[in-house]
Order: sequence, then C-alpha cells, then structure tokens
Amino acid sequence: MRMFRRRSGRSSSRSRTARIAGERRMLVAMVVDATGSGMYVPFSLVFFHHVTGLGFATVGLVLTVVGLVGLGALPLAGAAVDRYGAQRVQLFLYGVRGTGFLLYPFAHSLPAFAAVALATAFGDRAFPAVQQSLIGEVAQGADRDRLQASSRALRNGGLGAGSLLASLVVGLAGDAGFTAAAWLNAASFALAAVLMRGVRVVRGVRGVRGVRGVRAERRVSAADAAKPAAGYRQVFADRPFLGLTGVNFLNALGYSALSVLFPLYLTTRLRGPQAITGSAFTLNTVMCAAGGVVIAARVRARGARRTRSTALGSLLFAAAFAAQIVLGTFRPGSGIVLGGALMVIVVLYTLGELVHSPSAGALSVAAAPEALRGRYLAAYQLSWSLSAAVAPSLFTALLSVDGRLPWALLVGTSLVAALMVVRLERVLPVGAVQVVQVAPAAPAPAAPVVAERVATPAPAAATAAR
Repeated sequence: MRMFRRRSGRSSSRSRTARIAGERRMLVAMVVDATGSGMYVPFSLVFFHHVTGLGFATVGLVLTVVGLVGLGALPLAGAAVDRYGAQRVQLFLYGVRGTGFLLYPFAHSLPAFAAVALATAFGDRAFPAVQQSLIGEVAQGADRDRLQASSRALRNGGLGAGSLLASLVVGLAGDAGFTAAAWLNAASFALAAVLMRGVRVVRGVRGVRGVRGVRAERRVSAADAAKPAAGYRQVFADRPFLGLTGVNFLNALGYSALSVLFPLYLTTRLRGPQAITGSAFTLNTVMCAAGGVVIAARVRARGARRTRSTALGSLLFAAAFAAQIVLGTFRPGSGIVLGGALMVIVVLYTLGELVHSPSAGALSVAAAPEALRGRYLAAYQLSWSLSAAVAPSLFTALLSVDGRLPWALLVGTSLVAALMVVRLERVLPVGAVQVVQVAPAAPAPAAPVVAERVATPAPAAATAAR
C-alpha cells in the first residue's frame, strides 16, 4: 500500500508542476536567450559602435538595411519548420545568432560588419516565428496560453537582467566590456541550444518521459500528414488568418509606441525630463515580468474566448493612448503631476499588453493548420516586422504636425483591431477561439497493474486489472 501511495503522490505532484514534458528546459532556455539579448538590445547603436569601431551613422544605416533584407528569412524559416520541425530550425538559428555575436568583435571593416549583421538579422527576424511554432508543437489548449504568458514574462525579466549585467560589465571593463558582452551573448545562445536539445519533439505520438531526455509531443493528424504541401498559396488564400494577421499589424503599431513614440512625445510635446522614459521602461518591464503569468491565468480561469481577451487588450491600449491625448492637451506644469500621470498611463498600457499578448499569440498558433504551421506563423510574424519598420517614420511625420496625432491614430487602430478580432470569431476555427483545457495524459497501463497487485492482491481486483 505504501508503494502505491508514494507513486500516486509523485505523479500528482508532477502533473501540478510540469504539465508539458520538457517545459522547464524550454523556459530556462528562454530566460538564458533573453538575458543574452538584453546585453545589447537597449543600446544597440552604442553596442555595435564600440564592438566594431565603426561610426554611428554607418552602424545605423547597416542595421536598417540588413533588418529589411532580413525579412526574407521569414518565408524560408516557415517552409523549413514545416519540412524539418520547429526544434531543428530553432537550434540552427541559435547557431547562426551565436556565431554572429562571436564574430562581431572581429568585424572592423564595413563589408565584414555588413556580412555578419546580415546573417544575424536573418536569425533574429526568423526566430520569433519559429519559437511560436515550437510552442504550438509542444502544447495544446490552455497550455498554449500559459506557455505564451510564461515566455513573455520570462523574456521581459531576462532582458532587464541582461541590461543590468551589461551595465555592470561595461562599468568594470570599460570599452572592452562591450566585447565581453558580445561573447557572453554568443555563449547564451549556445547554452540555450544545449537546453533545447534536451526537449525531444516526436511527431504524431503522445509525449512521454524518456530515460535520457524529455519528449514533447508534436501533434500532426494523419489527414494533415497525408495532405500535399500547398505552400504559401494556402496561407494567402486563408482570409480569416490574413484578417488575424492584419489585426495584429494594427496592434503591433501600439506595441511600438512605448519605445518609439513615448520618448519623442515626452520631450517635444510635454517638455518633460528624459529620466521619465527610463522609469516608464522599468515599470513596464517589471510589471510584465512579475504579472504576466498571473494576469494570463486570471483570464483563462474566467473562460474568456481568446478573441474577446485579445479585444479587451486592444481596448486597454486605446484607453491608454486616449489618456496621452488628454495629457498632451492640458500639459500640467508640475513635474510631479506629469510624472505621476505618465506612470498611471504606462500601468494601463502594460495591463493591455498583459491581457493581449498571451491570447493573441495562442490564437495565431491555434488558427494555423498543423501541417503548415511554420508558413502560417512566418506570415503572421511579418505583421510585427512591418509595423516595426513603418512605426518610426509614421510617428515622426504625424508628430511634426501635432504631438497628439500619433496617439489619435493609435486610438483608431486599437479600436478597429478590437472590432475586427471579435468579428473574426465566426470564421476562425472553434478550437482557436475557445480555450480548451487539456487533461493530463493517462499513466502507462503497467504502473496501475503493479500498484494494484501490491495494494490489494484479491482475486476480484486481479481480474479487474486484467
């Protein structure tokens, strides 16, 4: 009887702590990756200037050009995911990105820097779509939403930790600290790849825990596996998914507001101190890292449809952007009042991000057919990349006319996005709209038989076991 109880307790504890096989390895890999990225993302121009020795104008021009060219990696990565699986492509991209940062300190000439930056840009642009595909392979139902929330929260925490670590390294080592940061980032990609290799993705079978590694399930139905690869023609013919991609483009413009529009608006229209920008970024990062999983769990517990919670996030964005218009109209003269009002707006904006991001991400993954998930999510990722390319010029052009115009545009795009995603409910797959609670896999048949025989070896029990 003791043996039976011990096994039961262990299995119930395991189901509570890790509902997806290999989840812990995945999350640790995400933290390691984000920490390495955080060592250069917050000050990329300065970082690459010190690492390569090239001028700021040259670095900026090269990064812009290779960033746009790097968009070509998305369709290639999507096709590769559908052919080879998300995990293999992700490991390859870890290698590309790690090699790039390993070589950056040696790329002092313009051609060398452009070549390394282009290879790294291909890896960076393709990576989010590949990671989304991997989440779709290893998780289903509510687990997708939970994993989306966890990954975003851990990424924010990792980026913050990486920026603090880079500041410490540069403060201690001076300019040589930038080279050290580049190599530490390369090492983070290598470590993340090692961790992800321990997550074994198996096609078409239930995930089980192996002796040497952890297997995670890639659920591919027989119909999908037998269906001929339609390629991107099917993606572009899928109007509901294209509508979902368009909705995300509108919301992605709002995601660019904090990093692109907020600092310009603060200094030009509000005439506030630049230090508020740093406080706003810190508040946003801390809230995302600390509250992402909690908020997403509350949304799932209430049984909200993914489309409705996505729309709610858009409405919170719209409220925050409208508050910026009000603040820019009255322009309080007190620095304390201005700073306090901006922090309240940032809290409202971040709540919108916490509600919107997990649901929107899981919605896109669930709406993509499994056999073509890589291509679908590559197309979806284009909405993020295009918004990042369009936002700076669009915001600055509107800001030159009136500082409130960009916020008015974002209010409009957020409201349209909320309306569109609710209307898409009727044409999107039911399994994508509704959050399905996935029951844990049943234990292997051998374990209950042995346990039952040890616990109650009566003839009736033995017959039932057979």
